[in-house]
Amino acid sequence: MGTLRFLTSGESHGRGLVTVVEGLPAGLPVPAERLKRELERRRQGYGRGGRMKIEKDQLTIWGGVWNGKTTGAPCGITIENSEWEAWRSSMDPQSCDPEAVKEKSIYCPRPGHADLPGGLKYGHENMRPVLERASARITASWAAAGALAKLLIESLGIQVRSAVTNIGGVSVKAPSTEEEWEAASNSSMGCVLQSDEERLKERIEEAMKVGDSLGGTFVVSVKGLPPGIGSYVEWDRRLDGKIAGALMAIPGIKGVEIGEGFRLANAPGSQAHDGIFIDEKGMFKRRTNHAGGIEGGMTNGEEVVVRAAMKPIPTLTKPLPSVRMDTMKASFAHRERSDVCAVPSARIVAEAMLSWVIAEAVMEQFGGDTLEEVKERFSSYVNRVRRRGNEKA
Repeated sequence: MGTLRFLTSGESHGRGLVTVVEGLPAGLPVPAERLKRELERRRQGYGRGGRMKIEKDQLTIWGGVWNGKTTGAPCGITIENSEWEAWRSSMDPQSCDPEAVKEKSIYCPRPGHADLPGGLKYGHENMRPVLERASARITASWAAAGALAKLLIESLGIQVRSAVTNIGGVSVKAPSTEEEWEAASNSSMGCVLQSDEERLKERIEEAMKVGDSLGGTFVVSVKGLPPGIGSYVEWDRRLDGKIAGALMAIPGIKGVEIGEGFRLANAPGSQAHDGIFIDEKGMFKRRTNHAGGIEGGMTNGEEVVVRAAMKPIPTLTKPLPSVRMDTMKASFAHRERSDVCAVPSARIVAEAMLSWVIAEAVMEQFGGDTLEEVKERFSSYVNRVRRRGNEKA
């Protein structure tokens, strides 16, 4: 049984971010440019804050890759913070200037952020340490780990893609064809249509003018998975549970559904499930995909479809009421540089996290110390489940 895991370290305005990925099989090609491109996609989108204009995500691979391929050892990646020198005096792990620390201190927690519960949990009156680690900036580390996972599953013929479906109440066309998925992937706003992209930008501009922020929804898809990835035998091995947990962990995500999720709650059973058929090749096939490709905690061979809802960003130019932690007197929430809308960015992080969960499930189920072994075991399994349908047809 293979074990795939990653750990991260670093703060939003610290020296940089560190990602260590363990369990990748040896022999997986890792083009550095591909990793950098995935990080670049995370920074795209209209309505992003000023930091996106200066943050370059300077990525360095420290180990676990040799001559362009994984070695089987842990893969270490760092992403440098281009603002580090401006923040060094207040964020240096070993020695900080007391005046600089005081200047950057935060005593008024922001509603909707980790500030208050995190400060109470870890005993921080100054909530700067909470803000720094809870920041969505940390998802750059997740995107790096997810990029490695995506390379692994792509080598098995598995494809992950995403699209934005709504921002601030403005709904746009969801992809339904391969061409439309490709268009959404190439759009900085995650849109199928250029006209929809302009509509979303207009909505974001409206929020900018009044100092507000916007949330929205997006969809993530996985193609190429055979039936039976995941398991029904224990609660923590069910794939839909792992997917929901990974996407809910993304900052700002407040809802996740598999397939048609909440709509199915209002539908009769006759219209909620996907009948099973045999196609002309003797393969099991569904004519609908209400389940979103997952039944009983396992893939069923259809496209895995996951939708998520992101709340508006809580850092506002017109702060909400709060309380100062040092004086316990009424005040207004701290204002930190922030985005107006990060939905297009969140869908890229969701791609990374979904890629990770799929790669983790594949490695758990098939294992292998080399990419060749993983491919052989995966291919053997795919042939077996396909042959089962052919034998009975």
